[in-house]
Amino acid sequence: VQLQASGGGLVQAGGSLRLSCAASGSIFSIDAMGWYRQAPGKQRELVAIITSGGSTDYADFVKGRFTISRDNAKNTVYLQMNSLKPEDTAVYLCNADLTYYTGRDYRHDYDYWGQGTQVTVSS
Repeated sequence: VQLQASGGGLVQAGGSLRLSCAASGSIFSIDAMGWYRQAPGKQRELVAIITSGGSTDYADFVKGRFTISRDNAKNTVYLQMNSLKPEDTAVYLCNADLTYYTGRDYRHDYDYWGQGTQVTVSS
């Protein structure tokens, strides 16, 4: 099972980016999916989360600027980031609560991580 994040890059302050994270492999089901970020020298922090039913929650520092969404048929979660600020610069990582088939049995991992994608916002 892999969570493949993409869409990061360099953007000027006030600009926009759209991140994607696609889950692939022998996935049986995915419950919540989320985006976290980690800036150099700082702790990892939750950015946004979305349940399989579409309920969302956001960190206060992105409310009104970022929108999380998902396509359950594609096992993909998105993060639309608008009005970006230099302080949004970080590695953005996706996370999923999922159940997958190992080849012998099913396993549930409530904290499955993908690799990150770098977002850099210049002033």
